[in-house]
Amino acid sequence: MGRDDVAVGVGGEGGILENGKIQQNVGGYLPIIQQGIGTAGYCRYRQAIPIGLGGLLDVDTAYGFRKSFLPQGRRRYYPLQQPTVQKVLIDAISAGPINVLITGAQTNVAIFLMNNPHLKKNVEHIYVMGGSVRSKSQTSWGPQNASSSCQSRPCSDCGNLFTDSTSNPYAEFNIFLDPFAAYQVIHSGIPVTLVPLDATSTIPITVNYFDMFEQNQRTFEAQYCFKSLKMARDTWYNDQFDKSGYWHKKINIVKPRLLPVKYVNLINSGENEYAEMEYMNITVVTSNEPYGVSDGSNPLFDGLKIPKFNLTKGGVHSGHVQMGLRDPFCIVENEEGRCEDGYTAEVSCTEAVRVLVAIRAKPNRDSNSSLDREFYKRYLDVLNRPQQTGKFNFTTQFPYYKDTLYTPDLRGKKLGKNLVFDMDMSVGDFLALFYLLKVPVEVINLKAILVTPTGWANAATIDVIYDLLHMMGRDDILVGLGDVFAMKQEDLIFSGVGDCKYKKAIPHGSGGLLDSDTLYGFARDLPRSPRRYTAENSIEFGAPRNTDHPELRQPLAKEILENISKSLDPGSKITVLTNGPLTNLANIILSDKNISTIIQDVCIVGGHINYDKGDKGNVMNVPSNEYAEVNMFLDPSAAKILLESKFNITLIPLSIQRKVSMFPKIIERLRLKKKTPEAVFVRRVLSRLHRLQKMYRRYQHMDTFLGEILGAVIVSTDHCILNATFQTKPIKIFATGVESEDGQIIIDEKQGKPVKILENVDPSAYYDVFAHQLGEEEQSAVIGSFDDQRQIWSTPTNGTESAIG
Repeated sequence: MGRDDVAVGVGGEGGILENGKIQQNVGGYLPIIQQGIGTAGYCRYRQAIPIGLGGLLDVDTAYGFRKSFLPQGRRRYYPLQQPTVQKVLIDAISAGPINVLITGAQTNVAIFLMNNPHLKKNVEHIYVMGGSVRSKSQTSWGPQNASSSCQSRPCSDCGNLFTDSTSNPYAEFNIFLDPFAAYQVIHSGIPVTLVPLDATSTIPITVNYFDMFEQNQRTFEAQYCFKSLKMARDTWYNDQFDKSGYWHKKINIVKPRLLPVKYVNLINSGENEYAEMEYMNITVVTSNEPYGVSDGSNPLFDGLKIPKFNLTKGGVHSGHVQMGLRDPFCIVENEEGRCEDGYTAEVSCTEAVRVLVAIRAKPNRDSNSSLDREFYKRYLDVLNRPQQTGKFNFTTQFPYYKDTLYTPDLRGKKLGKNLVFDMDMSVGDFLALFYLLKVPVEVINLKAILVTPTGWANAATIDVIYDLLHMMGRDDILVGLGDVFAMKQEDLIFSGVGDCKYKKAIPHGSGGLLDSDTLYGFARDLPRSPRRYTAENSIEFGAPRNTDHPELRQPLAKEILENISKSLDPGSKITVLTNGPLTNLANIILSDKNISTIIQDVCIVGGHINYDKGDKGNVMNVPSNEYAEVNMFLDPSAAKILLESKFNITLIPLSIQRKVSMFPKIIERLRLKKKTPEAVFVRRVLSRLHRLQKMYRRYQHMDTFLGEILGAVIVSTDHCILNATFQTKPIKIFATGVESEDGQIIIDEKQGKPVKILENVDPSAYYDVFAHQLGEEEQSAVIGSFDDQRQIWSTPTNGTESAIG
C-alpha cells in the first residue's frame, strides 16, 4: 500500500506486579487480569478461539494468501529491536490530537490509558469494532427500559461466542478476549463510538453482494479482500453461508479485518452515512454476581489484602470471572448460560457511560443500485479507487517472477535409511533440519516432515519449513500438519477449541512464540517457496465442497505416513526422529495400527531422567514442576503412550543435550568451515541466539535449542565417531494430570519399560561432525536467500527456467 512510513508496534516484555503497578512496555499478550511479570500465561478467554483449520491457522496465513499474494518489503521483525506496542502508542498520541480505531481486543489501548493518564487529552475519539448490545428482536429498547440498578438486562443469545454459547450467550469475541480492558477503554472519559454485532449483523454477505464484489476487483487490495472472503465462503461448513445464524456469530470475527485502512470514515456528530446511530448508556460486564465472594476465579481480588488497581471490594469487578470453556459456574441446565463476561450491556446507574452505538446499516440511497445497503456500495467504491491504491502484489512486485519447484535428481543413487522428522518448529528443529538435508541421501533418505503445533511455534510456521526445503532444493519432501492440541486438551463438544494446560508454559513474546514463528527474525531471509499452507480443501477429505484448487490442500500428518506406507519397498521400514511433543505419533498409534507397523525405530529428543533432586528439568513458567523436560511436559499423555509402546525407542535426554550446548564452540567450528549458504545461515542464527542469551534474561534458555540438534547427528552418524554410548533402562513417565509431576521420568525396575538411553557423547566430535557436514558443497542450497531470489526475478535472464536435474 506504499505506507512503509506507518509505525508498527508488537509486544513488549513489561509486566504487571501483584500490587497493580504496570511496568513499561507491557506486551498485551495476555488479558489484563492474567498479566503477570512474563509473557507466558493461561488462555482463560483466548481458548474460545479455534486454533487450527477455520481458526488462527487460517487467520495467521490469510487462508494461504498471505505468502502467495502480499509483496515482501524491507521491514521486518528483529528480536528486541521491534518497536513495542506501548512505544508506538506513546509516540503517536504524544504528537498531538489523534483518533484511535480498535478492531480486536482492547488490552494494549487499556494499558496505555491506565499508565499514561496525562496523554488522554490527546485522544479525541475511540472507535471500537465489537460488542453486542441488543438482540435483533429488542432493537426498540432504549435507556428508559434499562434496569434502574447496575444489573444488565441480557439480550437473548446476542453474542457470537459460537464455541461456548452454552456458558456465555451474551459476549462478542473482541470484548470477551479482555473484558476488563474494554471496561477501562469505555470508562476512560474519552468519547467512544461502538460498532457492535447489532450493526454488523445487518450487512450479511448476500449472494448479490458477493457476485458484485467478484465483478469489482480493479485494485490489488480489492483482489486480496475478495480472495479472503471467497475462501471463507468456500470452506464454510454448510451451503447457507449467506443465511446461517453462524454467519453473524463467526464471520464477524474476521469481517473487520477485511476492511482496508483507507476505508476508515467515521464521524463524531452522531450522524453517519452508512449506519443508524444512537446514544446508549452502557458498560462492560467484567465479572458475574454475586459480587465480593472469593471463589478462586478472580485474580484481581482472590488472595489479595488490597485488590489490584485499588478496585472496590464488593464492586462490579469482584464477582466470578469466567474461567474458560464450559465453566461449571456459567452453565445452567436447560437454560441459557449465566456468564456475561464481555457483554456490552445497557444500564442506567453510576456505571453507565454514554456511548454512540451503530445499531443497523442504512439502506442504499441509490434506488437504481442492485445493492441494498449504502455500506455495500461505499465499500466496493473505496476498495477500487485508484487513489492510495496498492502498488503491486507478490508476483507483480518482480518483473520476471516465476514459480519454480526444485527437486534433486536421485537416479542411480542407492538411498539410505528412510527417515521421518517430527518437529514442533522450534529454532533448534530448523537447525536440525538443515543438518539432515546436508547428510548424503545415501545415508539418510528424508521422506517426510511431520509438524507438531503443540510446542514452540504456531501452526502457521509450517510455511517456514516449506521455504527452507525450497532453499535446499527439496520441494519433493512431504510435509504433514499434526493436531493443534495436546492429547486430552481438545474440547469434547467443539473440537476446534481446547485447553492450554501445558502449552501455557511457552512464552508468547521474546524467547517464545514470537521468536519461533519468525525464526528469530531470519524467516524472511529464506527464499519464498511456491509451496505453502493453504485452506484449499476437497470433498474427498471430508470438506463440504471442493475449493478452486483442492490439489493444493495441506496434507495431515497421518495422511503423510499413510502415503509413505504405500510407497515403501516390500520389507522396508522407517525411522522416526522426534524433536518436540509426541502428539503425532501417539495419535497415529491409537488410530491406525497398520501404519505403526512400518516404523522400525523411534529416536526421541527429550525427556529428563530424574536421578537426584539436584538435577532439574527445563520446564519454564511452571515453578511447581521442577524435574520434567519441556517436550515431555507439553504432551505427557502422548509421551506415556509412546514410551510404553512396542517401538524400539532411543531416548536422547536433557542431560546429554546440555553437554553439547556450548555456543562459542559450535559457532567457532562453523566459522572455520567452507561458507556454504546454509552454513552461513546457521551460524548467523546461532550467533544471534548466543548474543541474546548473554544480554537478556528472557533468553536464558537458548541452549535448549542448541541441544535439539543432537538427535539429527545421532541418527545419521557412526556412533564410534561420536564416542556415543547407550544403556537400556526401565523408565516410567508420569501423565496423571497433576501439573507438578506431569512429564517427569523416573527409573522403575518393576513397572518401567526398557528404553535405550544415550548416556554419553564426545562434544568436540559432535561439533566437528555438525560443522563439517554443513560446510560440504554437496547437497548445498539451490538458492541461498530471498535476496538471491529478488535478484533473479528482477533481471531479464531468468535463472528459474528449469528445476534441478
